Amino acid sequence: MTRLDVFFDCSSPWTYLAFVGIQPIAARHGVEINWKPILVGGVFNAVNPEVYENRAKPNPLRWGYMRKDLQDWAQAYGLQIGWPAVFPVNSVKAMRGAFVAEDQGLLLPYCTAVFESYWGRLEDISQDTVLSAVAAGLGMDPAHFLARIGEPDCKARLRANTEELVARGGFGSPTIFVNGTDMYFGNDRLSLVDRALGAAASGTHPA
Repeated sequence: MTRLDVFFDCSSPWTYLAFVGIQPIAARHGVEINWKPILVGGVFNAVNPEVYENRAKPNPLRWGYMRKDLQDWAQAYGLQIGWPAVFPVNSVKAMRGAFVAEDQGLLLPYCTAVFESYWGRLEDISQDTVLSAVAAGLGMDPAHFLARIGEPDCKARLRANTEELVARGGFGSPTIFVNGTDMYFGNDRLSLVDRALGAAASGTHPA
């Protein structure tokens, strides 16, 4: 049975693309995705602090192209992706909320709604009011949702996934593993993930 782990944080537009793009790939190969919500800031603090330096002094040529590239990808996926006024955003509450949703069988719709809220409607997903609206839209009780994301088990689960990614050699979001150790980083590696899944199914290795 092929294993597919996807570590992700909703605060990244490239993760939004990968979140959408990997689902039909996994379905085509008959593989279930093991979604692993993380706090990408915790990963950066541990193993990739240069991200903050690059944000503080962005290269204007590279930054301009990145924004154009993002829109090209968004059009290819049929998504609306803008640029929120609050970026980077503190996504800790939103990502703890993924576990509340998961416990109610709502992980995918919840994360989809968070991505749409932040990148589509440009709402600040660090705010309780925004997350309450997401929860209510999925039929969850907002008061219960907000209480749960502050409880120790949700905090521990998010911390455990984040530490697991670092331990497995990851340094950002999205990070994808095929069969435990075959790592791929970024939305633009999904074609390679597709190839790896095909090879795993046939019992071969990509050449």
